[in-house]
Amino acid sequence: MPRDANGSPLDSGDSVTITKDLKVKGVSSTIKRGTMVKNIRLNGNDDEIEAKLPKLGTIVIKTCFVKKA
Repeated sequence: MPRDANGSPLDSGDSVTITKDLKVKGVSSTIKRGTMVKNIRLNGNDDEIEAKLPKLGTIVIKTCFVKKA
């Protein structure tokens, strides 16, 4: 089961907050710290989640950079 940076378990549909500015590969934009991501999806890998962001589409984020909201 995936866990956030604080060790809280994550489930599909949870909302998370980004804890660090993240550069997105292939795009010149950055996801800012404090960004709220709603309705995450689990992809079977315990250290990654999938998130849908406006203007970026679906991206994969390491769970060590998120905390449960």
